[in-house]
Amino acid sequence: MTEQARRAQIVGAAIETVAELGYAATSFKQIATRAGLSSTGLISYHFKGKQELVDEVYAEVLRRYADFVMGFLDRSDTVAGELRAFLVANLRFMRAHRSHTVALMQVRPHVSVRGRDEDHRRMADLLREGQRSGEFREFDADTMAIFVLALRNGVLARAAEDEALDLDLCERELLTLVERATARAHQPPG
Repeated sequence: MTEQARRAQIVGAAIETVAELGYAATSFKQIATRAGLSSTGLISYHFKGKQELVDEVYAEVLRRYADFVMGFLDRSDTVAGELRAFLVANLRFMRAHRSHTVALMQVRPHVSVRGRDEDHRRMADLLREGQRSGEFREFDADTMAIFVLALRNGVLARAAEDEALDLDLCERELLTLVERATARAHQPPG
């Protein structure tokens, strides 16, 4: 097995183990067992420590997430449609890759490098674009980005804790809430 393939095997086993047991209960021994490795030394050979492995788990899940979400974007002629597609894609990623989402929520507080600033910047830019096009009302785009991402993260965190959570209902309510928060007030004819 190549070094790259072995690393991928370890990361995959770490994702599944963290998703099943939680961050705190995950050990190299459990990851090695899930990966079918003869010892934890193989993990230590490929990763300097738990922090490096956690950072790689985070990066791998974000790569899969970005690939998945990008497949939903650029299909709409409107900024509101792009925002809607982004939110729908997030919840559909949860459905299709539950263990990845659960692992992401578990390791996110423990990663040494976070993509939150980039997430926030992209969301604020999208909201500003919607304001420039006249689709969205006036609001502070940076503050609204915090709210939209917090709503998304809240749904994903709850879904990670509760497999029975109705994601279809959550999707409908999340979309309704964000659409109402960003929509221009309708002017009566006049």
